[in-house]
Amino acid sequence: MSYELKNVFAVLPQMQRAAGKVIGGDPAGNTFLYTNKKSVIIRNIKNPSIADIYTEHVADVSVAKYSPSGYYIASGDCSGKIRIWDTTQSTHLLKYEYMPFAGKIKDLAWTEDSKRIAVVGEGQEKFGAVFLADTGSSVGEINGHSKIANTVDIKQTRPYRIASGSDDRTVCFYEGPPFKFKSTSQDHDAFVNSVRFSPNGSLFATGGSGGKIILYDGKTAENPLSLGSDKAHSGGVYAVSWSRDGSHLMSASGDKTVKLWDVEKNIAVTTFQMGNQTDDQQLGCLWQNDYLLSISLSGCINYLDKNNPDKPIRIIKGHSQSIQCLTVHTQEGRKYICTGSQEGLITYWDAETGDGNYFSGIGHTNQVRSMTIEDNELVTCSMDDTVRYTNMDKKEYSAADVVKMDFQPKKVSASSGRLSLAVCIGQIVLLKNKKKVFTLEKPGYEPEVCALHPGLATAAVGGADAKVHLYSIRGDTLVDNGQTLDVNGIVTDMAYSFDGAHLAVTDDKKAVTVFSVADNYSVKDEFYGHHAKITALAWSPDNNHLATGGMDSLMFVWSLDDSNRRIKITEPHRLYHISSMAWLDENTIVTTAYDGTVKQWTIKY
Repeated sequence: MSYELKNVFAVLPQMQRAAGKVIGGDPAGNTFLYTNKKSVIIRNIKNPSIADIYTEHVADVSVAKYSPSGYYIASGDCSGKIRIWDTTQSTHLLKYEYMPFAGKIKDLAWTEDSKRIAVVGEGQEKFGAVFLADTGSSVGEINGHSKIANTVDIKQTRPYRIASGSDDRTVCFYEGPPFKFKSTSQDHDAFVNSVRFSPNGSLFATGGSGGKIILYDGKTAENPLSLGSDKAHSGGVYAVSWSRDGSHLMSASGDKTVKLWDVEKNIAVTTFQMGNQTDDQQLGCLWQNDYLLSISLSGCINYLDKNNPDKPIRIIKGHSQSIQCLTVHTQEGRKYICTGSQEGLITYWDAETGDGNYFSGIGHTNQVRSMTIEDNELVTCSMDDTVRYTNMDKKEYSAADVVKMDFQPKKVSASSGRLSLAVCIGQIVLLKNKKKVFTLEKPGYEPEVCALHPGLATAAVGGADAKVHLYSIRGDTLVDNGQTLDVNGIVTDMAYSFDGAHLAVTDDKKAVTVFSVADNYSVKDEFYGHHAKITALAWSPDNNHLATGGMDSLMFVWSLDDSNRRIKITEPHRLYHISSMAWLDENTIVTTAYDGTVKQWTIKY
C-alpha cells in the first residue's frame, strides 16, 4: 500500500483588526505568499488552489517576502527570528537564520541584488536592523523611531535608500550602505502602516491610520504630496502597492474600499467598494503584473477587476483559524467537503476544484465541534450550545432549524430516517425531525462521543469511563440494555462501518478496537501504532479500511482483512495533529487540522 498528497486547500491569512497584512509576490509574477500562525503559504496566482506551505518556524510567522532573484524567501516571526530559505526545491532547505532583535518582525525588504535585508518590528531596545543576507553582519542602522516600527521598504535602484514607518506617526529615511539616518517626516497624524517605493525608485508612498497617503521623492524624501488632497480614504490606510510601471498606486483601507490612483493626476481613477460589514475592511493589497489582490479582515482574498469595480473576479474563501471537524457530501454527482472552525465558521468546498464558499445568513457563534450529513441536511453542533440543521440545496442557515441544548454538545451523529444523536456534557439527547424527542440525564458516566448504527436499531455512546455503552432505539426513546464494551481508555472517537457490520473505537491509550456487530460486539481486531492519544477515525466506503489520526502527528490506514498491512503517514499536517477525517471515495482521504488547511490523500492498495 502507498499514498500521495493529492490536494491542499490552504488556510487564509491570519488577520487582526486595525493591523495591515503584508502580501508578497514572486518576481516572475507566478505566485503570491502570506502568513498564518507558524506557516508561510505560497499560492499560484492563476490557480490559487495550487498551494505550498512552509512550516519550519517555531513561533508564529508575521511576514514573508521573496528575494528579487526569486531564489529565496525571507520570513520573520514573532520571536524576532528571520529564516532565509530556498524556493527552488520542494524541501525548502534553510540557507540562513538570524535574530536581528528580540521581538515581533512586522515587515522586511530586500535590496535589488538580493544581498541585504532590512527588518522592522517590535524590538525591546531597537525597532529595526539592516544586515547582509549571507552573513548576518550589520550594514547600517534603522533608528529614529520612538515606538514600534510597522513597515519598511528599500529603493530598488541605486543609490539605495530605506524608508520606514512607525506608531510614532513618523516616516524615517536612511541613506547607504552602510545605512544611516538621514531625516524624519511628520506629515501623518496617526500610525504609519505601509511604506513602498515605486519600481523605478523615483517616489515612495506612505499610508497611515489617519486615512492619508503621502508621496515623497525617492532619493531625498522631500516634496511631500498628499493623494486625494487631505485624505485618500475615510478610514485608515493599511497597505499600498505600486503598478509595474509606477504610474498608479493601489491602496487598501479600513473604510472597506480599495482605490487605484493615477499618481501624476493625483486622482482616484477606480474605487472598489468591498462591502458594508466589519469583515469587509481591507487590510492588505498586492499589484502583481495584471492581478489586483486585496485581503479583507475576514481573511478572504479578493481578485479585483478595474474594468468592473462593483464585483471581484473571484474571492478565495476558506478558514483563517483552526478547523475542528469535517464531513463529506455528494450532490448532483459532485463531491463536497464541509468543514467547521474554531470561530464557528462553516465552509463547503468543491472537492475537485478547491473552491470554498459559505452559507448565507447567521450560523454558529462559537466553535463548531462536530458535523455529519443526514439525508441532504448538514447537522452540526457547537459550543454555542446548539445543534443546527442546514439544507445543502439552499445553502442558507435557517433560524427555524436550530435546537437549543441544555448543556454544551460535544458530538453529533445522524442517520437516515431524520434521526440524530447528540452527546452533551452529562447528557445524551435523541432528536427526530429536528426536535428533541428523548433526553437521558446523568447517565452515570461522562459521555464523550456517539454513533448511530445505520440500521437505526442501536445508539453507541463512548464515555470517559473507558467503555462504550449500547442503547436500543425504540420509537422515540433510548433503552439501556446494560451492555457495555470495554476499551483501553477514554473514548476519543467512534464510528460504525457503512454496512453496519463493525464498530471502530479509538481511545486516549493509543488503541484502535474494532468490534463485530453480528457477533454480539465481540472484538474482531485491535490496531496499535500511534504513540499518543488518537483524535479521529473514519471508515472507507469499502468497509474494509479504517483511517486514524493522533496527537503524535501520525496517520494510519488499517486493513481489516490483514491486520499486518497498513499505511503510515508521518506529519500529514506538520506541527499540528489531525482534528478530523473522512473518505471521499475508496481511495481518497480528507484530513483537517488546527493549521486551518484541508488536505486530500490518494491511497493505493
